[in-house]
Amino acid sequence: MTQHVQLLRQSGHEAWLWLPDEDDRTDWIADDVPMLFGATTPIGADDLLVLPETPTIQGRDPALGARKVIFNQNHFYTFAAGESDANFPGWLPAPAIWAVTAESRNVLAAALPELPVRVVPNPVDGELFAPAPGQARPFRVSWFSKKRPREASLLKRLLANDPRLSRVELVELVQAPRAEVAATLATSAVFIALGHTESFGLPVAEALASGCLVVGYDGGGGHELFEAPGAWRVPDQRPLLIRDQVAELIQNIDALAPLRAANRSWVLERNSFAQTDAALQEAVAAAWAGPGDDALAVHPVAWLDSLGPNFTAYA
Repeated sequence: MTQHVQLLRQSGHEAWLWLPDEDDRTDWIADDVPMLFGATTPIGADDLLVLPETPTIQGRDPALGARKVIFNQNHFYTFAAGESDANFPGWLPAPAIWAVTAESRNVLAAALPELPVRVVPNPVDGELFAPAPGQARPFRVSWFSKKRPREASLLKRLLANDPRLSRVELVELVQAPRAEVAATLATSAVFIALGHTESFGLPVAEALASGCLVVGYDGGGGHELFEAPGAWRVPDQRPLLIRDQVAELIQNIDALAPLRAANRSWVLERNSFAQTDAALQEAVAAAWAGPGDDALAVHPVAWLDSLGPNFTAYA
């Protein structure tokens, strides 16, 4: 969403990231991303309000009458609030939907046939996520444990106990700052994908851009990324297969150098900022063609107190 604001600003639109409180600003939001703060904000008849897919609640319109879009970055979370009926989400006017992959678009179009769905692909920052200058460290393997913590713990033991991987440095990324993630991927030979219920799988894309070979789970919506020349999809919940594939790659890492370079080229050709910008401009123009009135918008975080502990505020 911050990247959307930047791209829209660069093309001459007025755009802001809306946060409920100034304390919600994080250090990874760039200084050139202008922001609005507060539980509510006025929306004009010529404005467009873009909201995340969660929490989207049946009948709880965040800005009645305003022109709205749901930027859906994970179709598996679309109905996380539970009950929904045929006119989900029951907002007036009905929102458009932006998805991040063709798979996600197809799922959402089938689930919500009355709503227009467009793809606005995620860009991959090829300047931040790039191989380290010179020869990257050939025996580093990294992964995120967030979505599969139990399996990640098991996998770490399997990798550490395998004599074929005795020279491998194992790096588990846990709540790491973005810069640390980029530095780790830049010096990793193999990235293990432990995604689950994904629409895209940004860590996989960033690992490809960093010149990593990728092994693991596509998470459903991330299957397109495993079409990269140096990516190996493993059946779900098969950690021994991941271990064995990683060991094979490490044993042949020098011969696989061309695949590592090909991974970077492959993902940057498909997920560039230019492609995102073009799709975003078309999506915004299509959304603006719909009706919109003046409204007072309520930030989604204001709903959370009534939803229980399983929901997280989205900026």
